[in-house]
Amino acid sequence: MKIERPKSLTGLVVEELRARIIDGRLRLGEGLSENVLAADLGISKTPVREALLQLKLERLVDVLPQRGTYVFRLSRNEVVMISELREMLELAAAAAAIERNHAALVARMSEIYQDMTKAHQAGDKARYRARDGELHQAIIDLCGNPYVSDAYNPVGFRIQALRSRLADESKLNRASFKDHGEMLKLVKARKVEELQSLLRIHIRQTMRSYLDLLGDRDALVETADPRDAAKVRGGRDAGAAKAARAPARSS
Repeated sequence: MKIERPKSLTGLVVEELRARIIDGRLRLGEGLSENVLAADLGISKTPVREALLQLKLERLVDVLPQRGTYVFRLSRNEVVMISELREMLELAAAAAAIERNHAALVARMSEIYQDMTKAHQAGDKARYRARDGELHQAIIDLCGNPYVSDAYNPVGFRIQALRSRLADESKLNRASFKDHGEMLKLVKARKVEELQSLLRIHIRQTMRSYLDLLGDRDALVETADPRDAAKVRGGRDAGAAKAARAPARSS
C-alpha cells in the first residue's frame, strides 16, 4: 500500500485559483489582490503569493511591474497561435496514443464520453465543457511522451478557461458532442488519419468561436478596465471574505 503525500497549502491554493479562473469566477483581465485572496481563503499571504507565481508559469496570470497581478487576457493573435499549437500537439498525440496506449485510450475516452452524454442530455453545460477538456487531455496524457504533455499543459489551462466561456453556446455544444462521439468511434477503429482530420476541423471551429467572442475587441477581457481597476476581487463577494475570517472557518 502506497501512502500519498498530502498536498502543500500552496498546491491547494493553486488548484483553487486555477479552478476559479477556468470556470469564470475570476474574470479574464481581472485584478488580483494577495490580501483579498488570503482573506477569502482564510490563510496568510505567503501561499497565495507562491500560488500566483505558479499560475504565472502556467500563463493563467500576468504579473505587471508597478501595476499588479491580473488574470490573463488574450489578443486575437494569441488565440490563433494557441490554436495552432494545440492542433500540432493534439494531432501528433492522437497518433501516438493509438499506437502506444490504444486500450487505455479507448477506456478513458469511453468513460469521459459517457459522462459527457449525461451532461449534454441534462443540459448541464458547465459539466459538459469540463468533460470536453478531459477528453482532449486524455489524448495528451496517453500519448506516451511527457514532453508533449509539458508543452501542452500551459496552453491546455488557457483552452479550458476559454472553453468555459463558450458553455452557454447550445449550438456549439451540439456540434461538439457529435464530434466527440465520432472521435471515439475513430479511436476504437484505429483510424488515425480520419481522427486527425476531424480533430483539425474541430480545433479550427473552436478557434473561430473564440474569435467570435472577441468581436471587434483587441483582446478577450471580461472586466471594464482591468489595468486601472480601483477594486480587485478574490472570485467571491465581500461576504465570502468576511466569512473566511470567521472562527467557523478554522475547522
